[in-house]
Amino acid sequence: MEKIDWSKRVMDIFLEICRIPRPSGREEKMGEYLMSFAAARGLAAKKDEVGNVLICKPATPGFEGRQTVILQAHQDMVCEKDATLKHDFMTQPIETYVEDGWLKARGTTLGADDGMGIAMALAVLDSKEIEHGPVECLFTISEETGLTGAENLKPGMMNGKMLINLDSEDEGEIFIGCAGGINTSVEFEYKTEAVPAGYFFLRVGVDKLHGGHSGDDIDKGYANANKILARFLYGALDKYDLRLCSISGGNLHNAIPRDAQAVIAVPFADREKIRVDFNVFASEVQDEYHVTEREAKFFMESTDAVGECIEQGVARNIIRSVFAVFNGVYAMSMDVPGLVETSSNLARIRTENGKVTMLASQRSSVESGKYAVQATLAACFRLAGAKVTSNDGYPGWAPNPKSELLDISVRTYKELFGKDPKVNAIHAGLECGLFLTSYPDLDMISIGPTLRGVHSPSERLELATVPMVFDHLLAILRTIK
Repeated sequence: MEKIDWSKRVMDIFLEICRIPRPSGREEKMGEYLMSFAAARGLAAKKDEVGNVLICKPATPGFEGRQTVILQAHQDMVCEKDATLKHDFMTQPIETYVEDGWLKARGTTLGADDGMGIAMALAVLDSKEIEHGPVECLFTISEETGLTGAENLKPGMMNGKMLINLDSEDEGEIFIGCAGGINTSVEFEYKTEAVPAGYFFLRVGVDKLHGGHSGDDIDKGYANANKILARFLYGALDKYDLRLCSISGGNLHNAIPRDAQAVIAVPFADREKIRVDFNVFASEVQDEYHVTEREAKFFMESTDAVGECIEQGVARNIIRSVFAVFNGVYAMSMDVPGLVETSSNLARIRTENGKVTMLASQRSSVESGKYAVQATLAACFRLAGAKVTSNDGYPGWAPNPKSELLDISVRTYKELFGKDPKVNAIHAGLECGLFLTSYPDLDMISIGPTLRGVHSPSERLELATVPMVFDHLLAILRTIK
């Protein structure tokens, strides 16, 4: 068999995908691209009512009797950018460059999560040299904002009994389980009141934090911008007659917030004292996070008078509850050493239309743990007078110890690279748990090239791992009985 040119089959396709807009909930162009890709190659394809696309390719000669394998990736990407960058994800392509063996994007997320999964699946569909049995490639929508495509996948859409999810981020690791998740929404209603005469207005905050995936990176020691800002404001509450005019931070539920800011007012006589306090605070936090947050930027600057602020009682409850609420790793697994079992991420804060709203995401590989940490957040915010609601969440994916696909994957990896792969569960949410709702007999694994900094502008792809994962994928396809 001719050796696959991975740079052409995979990377060229990925760079093509980087020109296609695909924010979560706006995957129309991506769906059109996939359907056109199939039509140009004479492959059967269909799209369901929510936008999931399935492309089918028959077996290559001599492999007709093999089991059908499903290759699965999601169409959407997390659209995060540097706060100062003007970039429209619906009209502008992702600008990529290579540095020290890593593919990166200029000021935005790269979209290798899960553009690389799409590219690998399409490379299999595009090639005439790859040996495989019948293949079905499933491309789901809105994975990043609620697993919408997987949740709405109907029975009968696909026929295969083995599924390879191409949405993992560590070459050399085969994932066989993932955490379930739930989102919690918080709402403080407030009335405005006049800022007393003789007050000085300041914009205060932090940006350029590392950020990252709220599941994979929750144990990496990265700072949460919302929590850092609340920490300073909490300390200033008792020292100054501080008024809170607005507060905001973070963006997506599945990203650790990188920036947060507030507009505050203090008596004119205290304007220099609070600046000194803030500089001391910033220095202390930078020292605490000197390993993980070397690029952190703290700012306090004068700003135009606002005139009105959040009523004092509610403002104090907002600051105190954000500072007090749990964030980070809640519990480690007692079954899998080193695996985060339960966590929470205070992802977003907004001030608008008489309300301060917040969004937090909780994850756990244990259902009761997921609801326990969610209740912890709800209790804290309800004590502060907020309205708290949660969505239905999504299930985790329990490992299958009798997986034939796992046995094949481990064996072929060792044959290719002369070493055993790691077999793990992952704290991130994958769609596999939801697939089991409509397809309970699926045998599944998840693999992918090495990515770092996903869900943030730091996202990068280790190029050397792409051919390794692709070669492993082809070996699995050739070996399926």
